[in-house]
Amino acid sequence: MTDRSREIFGNKMSVSVYKKAVRSKRKYVKKFGDDSGFSYPVKLADTPAIGDILGVSEIRLGEGSADGKAEDLESAPEDFDREKGIIVGNIRMGFGHYRISMAIASAANALGCKPYWMDLNSYPQTLCTQIISAQNDLYSLGSRISQKSRLFNRLVWEPMNYEGFRKLSYNAADQKNAELMAAVYRNVPKDIPVVATHVWPAQAALHAGMKNVVNAIPDNWPMALHLAEGALHTVQTHYAFQGYRILNGMQGKAVLKPMPEDALTYTGHYIDHELVSNIEVDCAARKARKENGEPMRFLLTIGGAGAQKEIFAEIIRYLLPMIQKKKAVLYINVGDYKNVWEELCGQIPEMKQHSTEHFGDWQDTKSFAEDALTGKVEGIHGFWHKNIFEAVYCTNLLMRSCDVLVTKPSELAFYPVPKLFIKRVGGHEQWGAIHSAEIGDGTLECRDIPHTLQMLQLFLEEKEYFCNMCDNIIRNKKAGIYDGAYEVVKLAMGRKKEEK
Repeated sequence: MTDRSREIFGNKMSVSVYKKAVRSKRKYVKKFGDDSGFSYPVKLADTPAIGDILGVSEIRLGEGSADGKAEDLESAPEDFDREKGIIVGNIRMGFGHYRISMAIASAANALGCKPYWMDLNSYPQTLCTQIISAQNDLYSLGSRISQKSRLFNRLVWEPMNYEGFRKLSYNAADQKNAELMAAVYRNVPKDIPVVATHVWPAQAALHAGMKNVVNAIPDNWPMALHLAEGALHTVQTHYAFQGYRILNGMQGKAVLKPMPEDALTYTGHYIDHELVSNIEVDCAARKARKENGEPMRFLLTIGGAGAQKEIFAEIIRYLLPMIQKKKAVLYINVGDYKNVWEELCGQIPEMKQHSTEHFGDWQDTKSFAEDALTGKVEGIHGFWHKNIFEAVYCTNLLMRSCDVLVTKPSELAFYPVPKLFIKRVGGHEQWGAIHSAEIGDGTLECRDIPHTLQMLQLFLEEKEYFCNMCDNIIRNKKAGIYDGAYEVVKLAMGRKKEEK
């Protein structure tokens, strides 16, 4: 196993940074044990909700032991498609990495490949999942506190997300921890390409000896957190490309050795085939609804544990009179957090009389999304699904028939739909809104409620402001800006052919 914590792209880490990385690894071993010598059997299974839509199968792991005895599942690497197979390595940490994974799987399916879903945070019997879950819990807690405490957000959360994760020293620790995650890949065929939509599945795959790893970097703010030396790194913007190429600011003011030319490439935005292929027809429908004076459809997607619920509550209050007058429609996806919907209804009792609940019935959600493409919609429609795949992909289904997506500027900042950006969660997210505003498919980041409501008013009352975004989305498609998922898959499969 290569030690990737002492030196990162030729930039040597100090003795103190390396020792800190080693201590981090030891801490997890002491807390959870060490399964580095374990053999976990693998099995392919149907993926809920998105399996049929995206042609994706799930990689599951059984119980293993240090003596090599496998329990519960039989190792079956022969079941994998060794010619067309591609593994989408991910973690469930919020909804963002799952959504990017769905985009990669969708593109792979459209290109005739066979995508395999591998969530490193779904194997509770492994040390890998225990480490990821522990860090996810800390991140979720910090995110929630940051929304309640301006002081914590200013002094702790923003600096950590903006500068802390940016440092090479952070990557050194992550790489050392990722050595403990490699066991999950032990019985996976090593020649199948891996596209990782979070850096840990990429790092773990490399430590495990996977031969072809593509690290699909999210966001638009270059951070060492996302580095997986040995993988091909892909980015969605030219700004990110330049920042990563020279490892800009990742060790203070030091001028660092750059990433090698063949370690980094620009692809464009990671977007689902189902969305990209329908851009023209969906934008035409949006403009026609605006021209005909139909209610403007706003999609509110509330991820995580309901962070920014207060902002969404004010948006709902503002739009309620418009909903009553049939000038606006609300889609509200609370993901797999039913309590968020209940809390919103408790805060705004008048919501209930205008609301239709689409709760837990996936077929009903799919039917509504399909009918809304050409049919009339009124009122408020709430969506909740217990299954994580349904909870995340629900937004993708609703996106096609909505007019404006209201979201923080995270992974959804790159999607081909007019967007209203509310206040970010973490300083790195602001660069997603900046990029979207520059290519004309989203607003500036609205950092307070008055500016958010101002943007809502512009969308509702002005035709040109909204229609320009639709036109820009079509122009962006012609320029290939939304083709990133296809390009990532082509790169992964192309590298496999080169190895042969």
